[in-house]
Amino acid sequence: MAENPADNLQITVHGEPQQVTTGTTAADLFQDDPTIVVARINDVLKDLSTEVADGDVVIPITIDQPEGLEVLRHSTAHVMAQAVQAMRPDAKLGIGPYITDGFYFDFDVEEPFTPEDLKKLEKSMMKIVKSGQTFRRRSVTHDEALEEMKNEPYKLELLGLSQGPGSGADAAEGAGVEVGEGEITIYDNVDRKGGTVWKDLCRGPHLPNTKLIANGYALTRSGGAYWRGSEKNPMLQRIYGTAWPSKEELVAYKERIAEAERRDHRRLGEELDLFSFPKTIGPGLPVFHPKGGVIKREMENYVRDRHIAEGFQYVGTPHIAKEDLFYTSGHLPYYSDGMFPAMELDNGDYRLKAMNCPMHNEIFRARGRSYRELPLRFFEFGTVYRDEKSGVLQGLTRVRMITQDDSHSYVTKEQAPDEVRHLLNFMLSLLTDFGLTDFYLELSTRETEGEKKDKFIGTDEQWEEATKVLENVAQETGLELVPDPGGAAFYGPKISVQAKDAIGRTWQMSTVQYDFNQPSRFGLEYQAADGSRQEPVMIHSAKFGSIERFMGVLTEHYAGAFPAWLAPVQVIGIPVAEAFNDYMGEIAEKLRKHGIRVDVDYGTDRFPKKIRNASKEKAPFVLIAGGEDADNGAVSFRFRDGSQDNGIPVDEAVARIVEHVSQRVNLDPTATTVESSDAE
Repeated sequence: MAENPADNLQITVHGEPQQVTTGTTAADLFQDDPTIVVARINDVLKDLSTEVADGDVVIPITIDQPEGLEVLRHSTAHVMAQAVQAMRPDAKLGIGPYITDGFYFDFDVEEPFTPEDLKKLEKSMMKIVKSGQTFRRRSVTHDEALEEMKNEPYKLELLGLSQGPGSGADAAEGAGVEVGEGEITIYDNVDRKGGTVWKDLCRGPHLPNTKLIANGYALTRSGGAYWRGSEKNPMLQRIYGTAWPSKEELVAYKERIAEAERRDHRRLGEELDLFSFPKTIGPGLPVFHPKGGVIKREMENYVRDRHIAEGFQYVGTPHIAKEDLFYTSGHLPYYSDGMFPAMELDNGDYRLKAMNCPMHNEIFRARGRSYRELPLRFFEFGTVYRDEKSGVLQGLTRVRMITQDDSHSYVTKEQAPDEVRHLLNFMLSLLTDFGLTDFYLELSTRETEGEKKDKFIGTDEQWEEATKVLENVAQETGLELVPDPGGAAFYGPKISVQAKDAIGRTWQMSTVQYDFNQPSRFGLEYQAADGSRQEPVMIHSAKFGSIERFMGVLTEHYAGAFPAWLAPVQVIGIPVAEAFNDYMGEIAEKLRKHGIRVDVDYGTDRFPKKIRNASKEKAPFVLIAGGEDADNGAVSFRFRDGSQDNGIPVDEAVARIVEHVSQRVNLDPTATTVESSDAE
């Protein structure tokens, strides 16, 4: 019998044309590769059970690719939810999305989950995983979904939002995994006999079967979470977990988490006496202790000098201003959620400032400006206040009081590309100066569709021009440029520098923003060469982002062991016995005359205890003086890595320390490096 041409389909698989028969699934295409767990068909992620159609473009996704990992984690979340409802049949399902490195699922239960519960759930999950259940997708009508989810009130709420099927995707963080894009689907967990043992409202896709989850998962913690993120809604119980393609990768992840905990700046800030958050002052409002103040001062001094060298003029502005100023700038109403409520003064309303730019604009228009002054660059350490919700506050990295190394450049349109280039190079060099050297860039643009599009002001032409300038300059750096749609400020697009720390975590640091909006709102003008009045372009930039956040990041990057030039205490002197206190005191005075920060341990602890105490302080240099040292006018070094350099003449030791500190070296001094540096 001749083959029917109608049964043949022409598709493209991984860029190569291929002919298949009707009814072929993505699973059939990739049956020889068990690492492929999902497929991108015509740029949409689909289950492997999906049948291909004529003209389809199919790209396989392996379990270790970013999208494959997301599918693995979301599938593991379903297995966990199945285990929860088996253990607690009264549990009602919330939302269960994948997140960075893992997943979570929210449940309405009478009693919170305990650590023992999590252990039991992990064992139950393993039974489900080994049973080889399959994830089966079903498309249902709105009414069918309502019937099948009739015992799940939170799912019914998502279905009912905006009176339309699948319209609840933006209802809360993670809601998009449940509903959206018009079609409503349910996923069944099906056992080997073909029976449905569990189901959930879900968009998918999922793994072909539970065995692919293997043993690379763990439940990490549980806690409370308001339904849809609102305090007005019921408190649910959230279980967090992580999932990886293998046990080895899970172990590696746990090691990274443990290392991150060891580096947690909140713990180190307390141990090293750097800063604190007194309850009497309020959440998100840090106070810097003397040692933390040293670091903060060194950061400020260095960055202030760098700004002046880069052509900036230092200015100062108040912390509060009349509310009308922020209506002029556009922060009210566009940024009102981020500002503290108004306070009444002198029969008028005042606000704590959330940005420094409106006040810099007032400095610009304090007198007439000429094109000869441009670029005109203003800079200050301006403390701003953001009404951050208590749930997002995180040590120094998310606070309500933010000290910005804030600058604004006023330029002609023609000067804008060069100014952005100048600022971006400045940012990267400054981060490098502090020891952060691994970067990529993020380009934040406006949303042009959806509910959030109205939060952005300006014409299409203005946004296109501004975005193009930033994009071109960013590409010139040769760094990776990642798009961030919808992440722009209301007044214009921005580039942010994403820096990786010592253990590979990414932190958003410096930003540069193109503003075509505020100059017009403030009526800013300069006299051009032809005598006409022209409107400048305003470019915002913050090199640290905020001093508080940057200090938190540096603390974790260096695990509290700051480079010598930043360290609160650069040298700890330890006399071996009380008899050598005066001798060590004289050495300390010599160092202080060179501006070196020195502490001498005159305590009565035994010598080994003093060494342990010095190690906890994480000082880059420990100097030890005993009888032989005193007799020879010498001193001995002990470094963070445990190396030693003994019997060094005092003047030579002082010179070594001063040289190392003055060079602003970010690497730890060691016996080898300090010696070689001195020799050079």
